[in-house]
Amino acid sequence: MSARRRDLILAFLFLLTTWQMAAWLFERPILPTPGAVLQVFWHELTQGALMGHFLVSFWRVTAGMLLAVLTAAPLGLVLGQSKRLNSLISPVIYLLYPIPKVVFVPVILLFFGIGDASKIAVIFVILFFQILVLVRDQAASLRPELIQSVRSLGAGRRALFWFVYFPASLPAILTALRQSIGTAVAVLYIAEVIATTRGLGYYIYYQGNTLFDYPAMYAGVVAMSLLGLGMYFSVDWLERRVCRWQFV
Repeated sequence: MSARRRDLILAFLFLLTTWQMAAWLFERPILPTPGAVLQVFWHELTQGALMGHFLVSFWRVTAGMLLAVLTAAPLGLVLGQSKRLNSLISPVIYLLYPIPKVVFVPVILLFFGIGDASKIAVIFVILFFQILVLVRDQAASLRPELIQSVRSLGAGRRALFWFVYFPASLPAILTALRQSIGTAVAVLYIAEVIATTRGLGYYIYYQGNTLFDYPAMYAGVVAMSLLGLGMYFSVDWLERRVCRWQFV
């Protein structure tokens, strides 16, 4: 067993033990034991509605991530290559990047409605600027002598894009995704609480605040945590496969 996997298992056991001790200490319905929650989680996952809500949230986050990568990464590479274009667009990025994207949720809901489109748009807005800024900075920081050496071999702008700028910016793209997943899932919860009947955010709110079924509420929290962790480790795994030179 690797040290990294061992540390993750130990951290999981520590959190589970802390949760169990807190449940014993407080002895209140709002904090059920891990065993009770896991039992409800399995029942809801296999026989209840939890799996359907999980798949809806997974689709929304995945679609938003893919849309952000397909738009922000090429634009970041272009801005990193063109100082003139970057000088024109950078002030706009400078003004929009620090704004907490959660403030756009009501506006996005007004424009896109209460369906999947609004939830995907929320994820897209959050990830877009993270990826754009990191990719642009990574592309702009490439050493000029490296670019000149490739050009001396007859490479044009398209070849530079695919064989120099894009591979060099892959770590920045994946780092931006990894950093934004937690925020994206958190904002997805907020978006799914408002005017919708599908998704883990709705499931958690409905079970806890309407039915007062706290074990089921925590089961939804566990499902949303697994969604975020699964996507985080998937990006981490992908980085180790496509950016192997960073781990040599």
